[in-house]
Amino acid sequence: MRLILLGPPGAGKGTQAHRLVERHRIVQLSTGDMLRAAVAAETEVGLKAKDIMAAGGLVPDDIVIGIISDRIEQPDAANGFILDGFPRTVPQAEALDSLLKSKGLKLDAAVELRVNESALLQRVEARVAQMMARGEVVRIDDTPEVLSKRLASYRTSTEPLVHYYSEKRKLVTIDGMMTIEEVTLEINRVLAAILAADRPVKKVSRKSAKKVAAAKRESVPARSAKKAVGKVKKPLVKKAKAPKKAARKATKAPKKAAKPASKGKTTKSAKKPAKKAGRVVKKAAKSAKKATKKRAKR
Repeated sequence: MRLILLGPPGAGKGTQAHRLVERHRIVQLSTGDMLRAAVAAETEVGLKAKDIMAAGGLVPDDIVIGIISDRIEQPDAANGFILDGFPRTVPQAEALDSLLKSKGLKLDAAVELRVNESALLQRVEARVAQMMARGEVVRIDDTPEVLSKRLASYRTSTEPLVHYYSEKRKLVTIDGMMTIEEVTLEINRVLAAILAADRPVKKVSRKSAKKVAAAKRESVPARSAKKAVGKVKKPLVKKAKAPKKAARKATKAPKKAAKPASKGKTTKSAKKPAKKAGRVVKKAAKSAKKATKKRAKR
C-alpha cells in the first residue's frame, strides 16, 4: 500500500498516518527525516543535500527524489509507505510518478482530508486560550496568525495536487471535520475497496487450461463434422431394430390363431346355435307324443 496524505495544516494528517502505519504494516516517510538520515549516512545524495542545507538553501527536487528512491528500496518499505511532506507541488508529483514507474511500482491513492479553514482557526484559538489559562508556553508556530499564513501557502502551492490526482483517478476525499475515529473508519473502508479491486483473479487450473487450448486448436469444421456423424448414426441403429420386432410379431400371430383348430375345441360362439337346435327338437317330440295320446283316448 503506497499512499500520500493531502490536507491543510491542522487537518489531522499526522494522526491518521500513524494509524495507517499500524494497520497496514507500512512506513511513514518524512522528507525532513529522510534528508537528515541521508546526511548522517553520508550517501552520495546526502552529501549533496548537506552542502545546500549548510548554505541555507532549499534542497532541489531531484535530490529529494534521489533520497526517496534510496529509502523505498530498504526492506522495511517492502509492504509500502506513506509520504509525509512530499510532494508539495505538481512537478514533484510528476517526478514521483516517474520514479515509481521506473521501479515497477504505482501509487495506490492520494487521500485528501478536506476541512473548513475557519473551523481550523477556531480550533487553534480555543487551544491557545486553554494553554494560556493553564500557564503553558504556546509555540510560536501554533498561533492563529501563523496558521493563517500556512493555510494561504497550502492553497497556492499544494492544493493544485488535488486536481492533479483527481485527473489521475487516484484522489480519495475524506471529510476531515468528522471525529478522529470516524475519519479513520472512512479511510479504512475506502482503502479496503481499492485493495479488493486490485486483487488479481484466481488462476485457471492446468487441466482446464489444457482443455481450453485443445478446443481452440480444433477447427470449427472438424467439430461440426463430428456432430453431424453422431446425428446420422443414431437413427440408423433405430431403423435396423424395427424389422426384427415386426418379424417377431408376425411369427407369434399365426401360432395364436392355430391353437383352437389343433386341439379340436369349438369356440363359445359355435356352441350356442347347436344347443338351441337340440331344444327345439325335444319340444317338437314332446308335443307329438301328447297329440297321439289324446287321439288314442278318443
